[in-house]
Amino acid sequence: MARIQAARHVIDPIFLDTPLYRCEALEAALGCSVSIKLESVNPVRSFKARGTELVASQLADRGERAVVCASAGNLGQALAWSGRGRGLDVAVVTARSAPAAKLERIRAFGASVELVDGDFDMARERAVAVARDRRIRLVEDSLDVETCEGAATIGLELVDTGPAFDAVLIALGGGALATGVGHVVKARAPEVEVICIQPLGAPAMTRSWRERRVVTTDSTDTIADGVAGRRPIAAVLDDLLLVADDAVLVREESIITGMRLLLDHAGLVVEPSAALGVAAILEDRDRFAGRHVVTILCGSNVDMDAYHRWVGIR
Repeated sequence: MARIQAARHVIDPIFLDTPLYRCEALEAALGCSVSIKLESVNPVRSFKARGTELVASQLADRGERAVVCASAGNLGQALAWSGRGRGLDVAVVTARSAPAAKLERIRAFGASVELVDGDFDMARERAVAVARDRRIRLVEDSLDVETCEGAATIGLELVDTGPAFDAVLIALGGGALATGVGHVVKARAPEVEVICIQPLGAPAMTRSWRERRVVTTDSTDTIADGVAGRRPIAAVLDDLLLVADDAVLVREESIITGMRLLLDHAGLVVEPSAALGVAAILEDRDRFAGRHVVTILCGSNVDMDAYHRWVGIR
């Protein structure tokens, strides 16, 4: 907790104290009290810079000048932004299928981009090779504790400044957001239920949580590219087992409905991963009826043509 609190003094304030408010307009559609924590109103439009600010600051303090990461898009943007301000040469390896909007923003922040055929886990393998060959730091989201500690500052804002709530709904990908926020919530408000959500088409971490061992999958099939990993990291799973009360899987149709509800009732454009919490409520209304839940809207980096197709805008 001391390290997480100290992180707030390193992270650029532009990424801190993001909006947290009760969204009454959503409540009739969802059947429960809903507050949203909005993590997209910043230069990289996601929560990821909370972690990359810590990583980049430490690298600069040690005199290092280059860094590489694998990314589905959001981590790459965040590391590029944080690295640019500290004189770091940032390289990002990503799948060729990553949304064009995310790739454009990574390049706009000054990072180099290497595209690989395949998915995120294949990009991760290539990033490992780049780090080895160039002898530079590899940033691995969720494995590097700084990425978890940065995300955990969201938890501080929830429990220290937010209203009392019964459950927090967290998108589950590599695990930095879930383990970071979950750690703080369980330390400060242990009665609050920590619920992690993944798409049915990318279930590896949820299956791993349920079986209490690493479970990998051969492929992923979801529009929620930000959480579409196949190979959970064992150390991250260990952390998740300590803080998560439940891990659930949701259908693609529910994710799309969640995105549409957030647009229609909250005026918010979000990427699919950010709608996972709303999707979980839609699929289990009885569980949340009469309760006050907080859902973290983790990002809004989405290809707008695809977004228009999903939510039915022409």
